[in-house]
Amino acid sequence: RTNSSQTRTPSFFLGGFPAWETTQMWSAVPLFSLYVLTLLGNLAVLSIVKAERRFHVPMYLLLAMLAVADLGLSTSTFPTMLRMLWLKVREISFGTCLAQVFFIHTFADIESAVILVMAFDRYVAICHPLRYSSILTKSLTTKICMAILVRTALAQLPLPILLSQLCFTGVSKLSHPYCPHSDIIKHAGSDTRINGTYGLFVLLSTLGLDLLFVLLSYLLIFKTILNITTWRERLKALNTCISHICAVLIFFIPMICLSMMHQFDKHMSPQAYAFTANIHFLVPPILNPIVYSVKTKTIRRRILRMLCHRG
Repeated sequence: RTNSSQTRTPSFFLGGFPAWETTQMWSAVPLFSLYVLTLLGNLAVLSIVKAERRFHVPMYLLLAMLAVADLGLSTSTFPTMLRMLWLKVREISFGTCLAQVFFIHTFADIESAVILVMAFDRYVAICHPLRYSSILTKSLTTKICMAILVRTALAQLPLPILLSQLCFTGVSKLSHPYCPHSDIIKHAGSDTRINGTYGLFVLLSTLGLDLLFVLLSYLLIFKTILNITTWRERLKALNTCISHICAVLIFFIPMICLSMMHQFDKHMSPQAYAFTANIHFLVPPILNPIVYSVKTKTIRRRILRMLCHRG
């Protein structure tokens, strides 16, 4: 049992925008615009995949699941930030913070897994093109999506449960405008070794392992591309991967930067850490639908058709 000085505070105070204190209202306007753009872009991808029967194939079904993950990730973070900037409400209850921990890391985990499966899709399409339709069937894609959800639930559910067992001393001011797991345990007044070890295990066994297999997939893809005789065919094969490569870079580079910052935590400024964390969680949902709309001809044509029809 903990003593009276280690009572849990019922709330946290959000941070993360140290340079924006004097322009909170104006900062919320572009942030709200980005949120609307994120919603419109990902909902457009979902509606196109649902409306067109020819898009009911593994590649586009995975793209739809990526859009769902992006919608979940953006909706788990943007409203809290807008509430803080627009209404100047920094306080967030302990229960709401735990829920946000679960949803942020859940949708980030789902996005990482979907990016891995999309890498496998590109591997099969380039390395085994004649067997593509027999390997990646709708049935297998459905089973993979279910496996992603099961893996995510099993990995992420213990995080808020373990956090609820901790005690917090004094006023807990977070470094971010939302509640990530690594930020909350810094403010605990009790032993956090179990939480820290489990959080690291989840990170390495989900996002870390996904990145490793993505890199392995692309090693095999590039090996196959280099064996193609003509440069035109090589560029054509590589062009089919550009959208996915962009998604990999957009999602994993900020994650790697954050991991490195953890190693040199004493030498990093809070502003740099907060900026990188915001990029990691906020940028992929914004850029993914734009990248896939620009690089995927069928989606681009469908969006232009929708806009012209409305016009």
